[in-house]
Amino acid sequence: MSKPVCLADFEVHFLQSLDRIARDYFTSGANQEQTARDNVEAFKRYRLRPRMLRDVSNVNMKTTIMGNEIDFPIGIAPTAIQKMAHPEGGVATARGNCNHKGLRWFQLYVFRNKQTTMNLIQRVEQAGYKALVVTVDQPVVGKRLADDRNKYSIPSHLKLVNVNTDGLRSVHNPLDTQQSTESVVHQYTHTLMDSKLTWDTITWVKSFTKLPVIAKGILTGEDAKLAVQHGVDGIIVSNHGGRQLDGVLATSDVLGEIVEAVEGRVEVYLDGGVRQGTDVLKALALGAKAVFIGRPVLWGLAYQGQTGVEEVLRMVKEEFKLAMALSGCAKLSDIQPSLLAYDRKYYCKL
Repeated sequence: MSKPVCLADFEVHFLQSLDRIARDYFTSGANQEQTARDNVEAFKRYRLRPRMLRDVSNVNMKTTIMGNEIDFPIGIAPTAIQKMAHPEGGVATARGNCNHKGLRWFQLYVFRNKQTTMNLIQRVEQAGYKALVVTVDQPVVGKRLADDRNKYSIPSHLKLVNVNTDGLRSVHNPLDTQQSTESVVHQYTHTLMDSKLTWDTITWVKSFTKLPVIAKGILTGEDAKLAVQHGVDGIIVSNHGGRQLDGVLATSDVLGEIVEAVEGRVEVYLDGGVRQGTDVLKALALGAKAVFIGRPVLWGLAYQGQTGVEEVLRMVKEEFKLAMALSGCAKLSDIQPSLLAYDRKYYCKL
């Protein structure tokens, strides 16, 4: 293919180059995928109100998250089993990210075996990670029809390296797909993950780590307030890329509610549906401190490994810089809610 000039070009290559099972695993959402689609469409409902005749000859995108300076407010959202997109998988993604910024956070699932969770946190601390991102929206796995149809299983040459799953096959036989319509991922998760998560779980995690704890998967102002009360250091507004409960609101549509609920007590971030630089601009105008992109990074990874990841990040960064300049914003503090107008005619009511 010719050199990509936008993220959609990477997606075209991604869809053409991967086999059906891998492609469906990465692209699918829960059930009818309403939320997965709406994450992208929601940004189109916000229109820009640019200001003119402002000096934008030197656009500064630097900011801090959790007290650490970064060059631009765009990070990589966690995605699983990346070696299905490229042989080097998450290693290539991490290297591509480090060439833009060196900040590393660790996405943490809480396992039924508490010692497994504690061991992971200890390894994360020793490895120099800067924060724990606790995924709170997956006590059980959402129903992903494409995976069920494909009877998805993790390719035999790959494994979940942070978790010992060797004993699962003999006890639960999750690979016997004739006995269940669920994918193996569902069965692994049902076996390994703790479905009894409560706010006390956050308190428990914070009790034995000095790292900042960020709750990923908050979608309501009510839960945002509870998160603050239980000592979280940050919130990622996320619906798991539309892969958990179908029909929930797009993340950009609930972002403002959550920012208002926390009243500046913790930093708020967003993932879900970010596909271009103007999406980043809109998210920051709605109150996000930074955004995280997931599937587009996989597109870059499939395209050219580490180099592809670097190119995706560079492209979104440059698009965001251009959007700032054309909106009259020379620095991030210039990005205010008044930059946006919400166009309700683009909101599809049920």
